[in-house]
Formats: sequence, structure tokens, C-alpha cells
Amino acid sequence: MNYRHIYHAGNFADVLKHAVLARLIVYMTQKDKAFRVLDTHAGIGLYDLSSEEAQKTGEWQDGIGSILDADIPAKAKPLLQPYLTAVRDLNPDGGIKLYPGSPKLTRMLMRPQDRLSAMELHPDDYETLHRLFDGDFQSRITQLDGWLALGAHLPPKEKRGLVLVDPPFEVAGEFERLADGLAKAWRRFSGGTFCLWYPLKQGAPIAAFHAALKALEIPKMLCAELSVRSDRDTTGLSGSGLIIVNPPYTLKDELDVLLPFLKDRLKQDRHASARAFWLRGEEVPERD
Repeated sequence: MNYRHIYHAGNFADVLKHAVLARLIVYMTQKDKAFRVLDTHAGIGLYDLSSEEAQKTGEWQDGIGSILDADIPAKAKPLLQPYLTAVRDLNPDGGIKLYPGSPKLTRMLMRPQDRLSAMELHPDDYETLHRLFDGDFQSRITQLDGWLALGAHLPPKEKRGLVLVDPPFEVAGEFERLADGLAKAWRRFSGGTFCLWYPLKQGAPIAAFHAALKALEIPKMLCAELSVRSDRDTTGLSGSGLIIVNPPYTLKDELDVLLPFLKDRLKQDRHASARAFWLRGEEVPERD
């Protein structure tokens, strides 16, 4: 309940998460049928990077601040375009003052027939998020523990959807909870796409987490990880990862283009690294 994403909004972890989220939504819009995005830990939706909190850490400067006006290689540029266009649209006078959280970014990329369900437990953050989407009939904002949404809100009535699970990882056992939450959600909505965020830092049980996910025997699980620095001299975040269940058939190839660029642009020391690999599934999954 003490976590405030405003201190971290727009940082390198957000860049990876939101660039991939945008790719997933763009893929879903390629079919006419409506879809729903379920955002389980939504935050406040829109962040003021000129605020005292954001300025205190300045993390966005080494994240979106290093990407927005960068010279992006030709192959990576169209892949980042939906994400970066959304950021620019919020800042029509140039620069970066406002940054979209996942529910705002999602909403900016959706079509009229698509829907957003966003969950936020913290009372103040819920009120802020609710005000942001007040009057928007395509969005449903609920004050709820996002872990509960993985049972109560699945499957969506559209029968087509994307579930983003982005917990703050403030308490022990969150990796186990994330694996257990996926198991529950996938049983209810095996045809959905899931995107799970997790931190990379000193002592994080990544190998055990990956093993727990493999043991679920979900057919298609793609992993993307980006580390911007060594974790040897810090107890803080050194990188982040995403698990994508039922990914678009194009995503692995897109990550093979995006991740090297993000690593080179966002690296903070010579130990920066990036990788995309299958936890389970074929190298080229079949189309849905």
C-alpha cells in the first residue's frame, strides 16, 4: 500500500513493459472482433514527470527520456511507433511532462468496440484513476485487489482479451503469487493473452520462478528480459522481465529487433544485457 509508481514512472522498466504492451494491443486490433484489456495493478494512469516525486528520482530521464527523441534504427522504429506516438500525443508542445501508465496507454490504443477493466486497491490512487476515466463508457475502474481479478473477472464476456499483471513486488512471496495467479487465470481463460511483469535484482529467485512457470505446462510462454546494469553493487532494480502467454506469432521476432536497441540505448554499465526466449512452446507458434 506504500508503493507509489510516480517515483519510477517512465523508467527503463516502463519502457520495456509499455513498448511490449503496445505491440500486444496493436496485434489484437488486427481482428475486427472486440477485446478487453484487464489491468490488475493499474496505478493512477497518468503521471506528471515534472512533479516533485518524479523529479526526486529522475528515473524517467534514463528511460523514456533516452528513447523519445533517439535515432531509432529503421527496423525498430515502426515497432516502437505506437508507444512513442502515445507519449508524444500527451505532450504536444514537445518534451516530456506527462507519461501514460498502462491503463492510459491501453485506452489510447483501443478502438471504439474495445474495453478496459482497470483494478487499483490503494484508495487515493483509485480515486485518481477513477477521475481520469470519469465518463468514459469504454473503461471500468474498480477498487479491488488485482489478484482477485484473476478469478472474478475472467473470462471476459468478449471472449477475447489481454491480461496485464504488474504487481509492485513489495512483499515476500510475490514471485510465487504471480505463478499461482497465472495458473488460476489460465484455467479460466486459456485462450487469452497474459503479460506478467517481474523485477530483476540481486537475490531475485528468477530461476525458481521460471521453473514454476514451466511446471504449469501452459503451451506457449515467451520471456523477455532487459538488464541495464550489474546487480552486484546495488540492491535496487537492475532490470525487468516480462512473461507473455499466448503471444502473437510475430512477437519473438519483434523482440529480437527491439531488445538489442533498448539495451544499447538504456544501458547504465557494460554489464547490460537483453534476451528473448521461449519458456515453453515452439520457436514459431501457430496462428490462433
